[in-house]
Amino acid sequence: MDVLKKVPVREQDASVRATNFEEVCLGYNKEEAMEEASRCINCKNKPQCVQGCPVSINIPGFVEQVKNGDFEKAYEIISESSALPAVCGRVCPQESQCEGKCIRGIKGEPVSIGKLERFVADWASENNIKPVSSAEKKGQKVAVIGSGPAGLTCAGDLAKMGYDVTIFEALHEAGGVLVYGIPEFRLPKEKVVKKEIENVKSLGVKIETNVIIGKSVTIDELAEEGFEAIFIGSGAGLPKFMGIPGETANGVFSANEYLTRSNLMKAFDPESATPVKIGKKVAVVGGGNVAMDAARTALRLGSEVHIIYRRSEEELPARVEEVHHAKEEGIIFDLLTNPVEILSDDNGWVNGIKCIRMELGEPDASGRRRPVEIPGSEFIIDVDTVIMSLGTSPNPLISSTTEGLEINKHKCIIADEENGQTSKTGVFAGGDAVTGAATVILAMGAGKAGAKGIDEYLSAKRG
Repeated sequence: MDVLKKVPVREQDASVRATNFEEVCLGYNKEEAMEEASRCINCKNKPQCVQGCPVSINIPGFVEQVKNGDFEKAYEIISESSALPAVCGRVCPQESQCEGKCIRGIKGEPVSIGKLERFVADWASENNIKPVSSAEKKGQKVAVIGSGPAGLTCAGDLAKMGYDVTIFEALHEAGGVLVYGIPEFRLPKEKVVKKEIENVKSLGVKIETNVIIGKSVTIDELAEEGFEAIFIGSGAGLPKFMGIPGETANGVFSANEYLTRSNLMKAFDPESATPVKIGKKVAVVGGGNVAMDAARTALRLGSEVHIIYRRSEEELPARVEEVHHAKEEGIIFDLLTNPVEILSDDNGWVNGIKCIRMELGEPDASGRRRPVEIPGSEFIIDVDTVIMSLGTSPNPLISSTTEGLEINKHKCIIADEENGQTSKTGVFAGGDAVTGAATVILAMGAGKAGAKGIDEYLSAKRG
């Protein structure tokens, strides 16, 4: 065994997986997990991997138990900090967080912390091991708005503390971005998401679906119904567009709509209630993880797919693993390219996208080199569908129907980073509703902070 290198993880062959929606990464088996865990040097003094984890999992502790073959104990350690380990093991950007800080990675490859977390969570699921809640009930009701990663984490932590928690979800199915945004080939719904949600419910959390806060019921009305604290984890589902000519043509989607209709509503099936027309040639504008998800979904539905991104590959915000998988599957990357107009035929359907070549200039506010147009370099890519993946912002429905709830210029709720407290007493918030679109694990970290803040607030009320 070469301790400087990770134990390789098995994956579906690229040519096969490009035609199906089954999970790309197959994960470790018991022997592979124990071998990989043995690479950990079990840092005792302020382990850097823990510092890099937004939910502060005791990583050396659980990895040590995997090495020893005590997977139940490993799950118990992870569950103290994380409500969604099977999800995080699959979609967290470990390379820039826990694994990015791993000491083993200085002279070799870091320990595969994410794959080990996934293995432990899957093992616990297969063996019906559940997280443990508090025996002591506090008798105080808390409402959580949104059943995405922030809401599920906050609810799970509060339930473990003994609070009576109800989640209110706007859609007909719980899970938020985990069910509508991330495709099956990255995050299986039945095997992973639904089981993680069942684990949260096993702690005593109740989930009510089809409840739109601001329409079905307001924040103030929830307070009147006896909820002593409220956490807003409603995410950021309002898509952004470029504002270029032709964006209203038939065949232009936001990535949010495209993925929601594909993942949640199965719109790729002509027999579905709201079928979506699948183009033969698709352009996805953007370079983040959502852009990769939309592109790889379109590819699996039979399209030739181009990713159009105005910077170079070095600046792509998507995870390296997602870019690697997209390339392997045959997606075409048109880099240093920016759309200027979407073209359409006489019937109003997309039939091309006019772009201009870019070059990188001086760094902008984000620290990345600013893309600058090259005059006279316009060209047309022949496509019949365009998917805009330019980020999302929070839906203003909740803030506009809640008196005393302050928002910033981006329509994000203003909340304390340490405890989630908003400008309205008893109302807390976290995740994309506060930060704008970010990662699952950062939303979970905010959910944990919100739970801690709510516990402190309600503890003070109890006296």
